[in-house]
Formats: sequence, C-alpha cells, structure tokens
Amino acid sequence: MELLSFFKTGGFIMYPLLIYSILLWSVVFEKLWVLSNFKRKFNDIHDHASQLLKDKKINEMKGLLLSAGDLIGPPHLALFDETISDFSVREERVARRLVETQIGLKRFLWILGTISSTAPFIGLFGTVVGIIKSFENISQTGKSGFSVVAGSLSEALVATAAGIIVAVIALIFYNYFINRLNIINIEVKNKVKDLADLIEKR
Repeated sequence: MELLSFFKTGGFIMYPLLIYSILLWSVVFEKLWVLSNFKRKFNDIHDHASQLLKDKKINEMKGLLLSAGDLIGPPHLALFDETISDFSVREERVARRLVETQIGLKRFLWILGTISSTAPFIGLFGTVVGIIKSFENISQTGKSGFSVVAGSLSEALVATAAGIIVAVIALIFYNYFINRLNIINIEVKNKVKDLADLIEKR
C-alpha cells in the first residue's frame, strides 16, 4: 500500500517512469540469462571442438560448430574456410565474425544507457509540473503557505526522486554489463585464437 501511495503521490509523470522500470528489469534479466547461457555454451562447444580437432575428427567438429548458433559458430567456422589459403586473411575474417558476436551480445544494452541518461529529465519535468501546480494553487486560493503548496511540492519531490532512482539503477547495471561483456569478449577472442594456433600447427 505504501508503494502504491508513493506512486500516486508522484502524479502522471510516474507512468513513463513505470514503463522505464519495466523495460529496465526486462533488459537486466534478459542480459543475465543470455550472457550466462552464452558463456557456458561457448566454453562447452569450444572445449569439445578443440578435442575433436586434436583427434583429427574435422567433419565432426564442423558439424558441432554448425549447430552452435549464430553467436558461437561463425567465428570458429571462419577458421576452416577452405576457400582462403592465406591464414592471415582467414584470421581477419575471424575478427569480423567476433565483432558480430560482440554486437549480438550487446543487444538491448542501449536501452539501459538511454534510461540512465533520460530518466532524471523525466523526473525533473515532474518537478516543474509540481511547482507550476503550487503557483496555480496560490493564485486560485489567494493564500500562501505550506498547506497550500504541500501537495504539489510533494508530487514534485516524489517525481524527482523516482527519476533519479530509476536512472541510478539503470546506470549501475549498464556499467556492470559493459564490464562483463569486455571480459567475455577477451575470453572468447583468446580461445578462438588458441583454436587457430592448433589449426596452424596441424
């Protein structure tokens, strides 16, 4: 009940902030699931592919990589592009596929960045509306004092606080995911390079 009362006190500006909150947590849970699932699946497939390569089971390894999905398969498969004889050119193609993987992992992350930068302004807009209402109350009643403007000021302060809270949460998770993505990208790049070294030594 207190949360509902807090929401009502903030006025109409709380509705776009509510939409922001729903988007925020949807992206957070999606990214937590996707990154965790990607890392586990990538490690399993990479380790399996490396072992198959060591055992010289090339066809089985290619079949495994073809079924690995759009984010994992292409960087590995680019290493086995038999149409390219120059290994350095092949590595450049691998690098491009890795960039595509990074872009795929960053999907929806822009939403958190947008929320973190715009939510305070939405809250500030609520503040302005609340102050305008306070002046309107003064002009309509012909009286001043805290009792006249208390409701409008309360609305303004709640809207401001809500906007800041949503923005801070979005910024925290945005920075967390950016840092986690950087680590994952380094790990992926290094493991694909390890596989490339195995191929070059064949």
